[in-house]
Amino acid sequence: MPDVLSNYDAWINEGGPSALVLKEYLQPAAGPDEVIFPPTFAPPEEKRKDPSSYIIDGEGENTVCLLDSVGSQANRLEALFKQEKYRALVPQISVNVEGRIVNLLDLGHRAADALIRSTKLAADLQKAFLECDAGNAVSLAKVAPTSLVFGAWDSRSSQVKLPRLVDSTIRAFRVVELSRAAQYFSALTNDEVDTLLLADAEKQKKPLSKAGFLDAPSGRTCGGVIVRGDIVRTTIVNLTALRYLGAPSDEDCRNLRRYIFSLCLLVVFAPVDLFLRQGCLLVRTSKPLERRLIYRDGRTEDWNVEFDAIESFARVAAEGFKVGENQVVSFDVKAAKDMVKQAGKAKEDA
Repeated sequence: MPDVLSNYDAWINEGGPSALVLKEYLQPAAGPDEVIFPPTFAPPEEKRKDPSSYIIDGEGENTVCLLDSVGSQANRLEALFKQEKYRALVPQISVNVEGRIVNLLDLGHRAADALIRSTKLAADLQKAFLECDAGNAVSLAKVAPTSLVFGAWDSRSSQVKLPRLVDSTIRAFRVVELSRAAQYFSALTNDEVDTLLLADAEKQKKPLSKAGFLDAPSGRTCGGVIVRGDIVRTTIVNLTALRYLGAPSDEDCRNLRRYIFSLCLLVVFAPVDLFLRQGCLLVRTSKPLERRLIYRDGRTEDWNVEFDAIESFARVAAEGFKVGENQVVSFDVKAAKDMVKQAGKAKEDA
């Protein structure tokens, strides 16, 4: 047991490597050169009337397309700890919203989310954020360890910002953007609409079309991309930021860092299906996964380990840290209303 626990102490102690960097090469499930669909994003405020579009930077041979953002990847990876196999490795904290149970792991802002702050845990979480900022991350790790793994900004209370320890993004290189259009044909003719529905197809075009009783073209819109270069999932485990996590004693600090690092390793190396959205299912290519330790002086080392060993390390590290208790807390409507009131007042004062 002690050998398993100390395997990564050289990484989490001062003077260790700066980061663990992984590069995973992907392709569309239907094969290379098949069309895939990136996410669409709303236009900036000054162009709000423009349609949503892909994020593609560069031109010609230098185009780079975002397929999955840092935030989106974090949300996908965090869900690992809802699986039965790994549930015991983190405290399962849930909010009861009028009978609907919402897991903290599903909240977009994690421990800083408005929903969890509208419960009896609000004061404890604020204190935990402040303690973490002062050099003691134990309290936060007992309630919301994934807020340390994936980062959080307590913008509604303490203003403490926690950096991401795991940063993962999927990008495609050398992409060709496509367009598409569609045409819906109603099962009824315009004359039948006039006669059967007692409606004027010309004067009531919008409501009839919305209900599906008139032909409706969708117009030209985003039609996916074809990737001529690589699709790369790049993941960085920030070991430098991990070493900023502190605790009251050397032993507590060691147990904390081992525990949080074990969660980082799990989410990074656990097998996942990359079904990003409709029309974008990715799989690995035959190109091997790159795993490198990066040191502050620029030195690199290839690194490899079996996933079974990572799982064993995570279980022993969780036992050594003593994972926080599971809780179900109730949504407090009054507390939520007070938050809204305070936000409104802050806007008036600004």
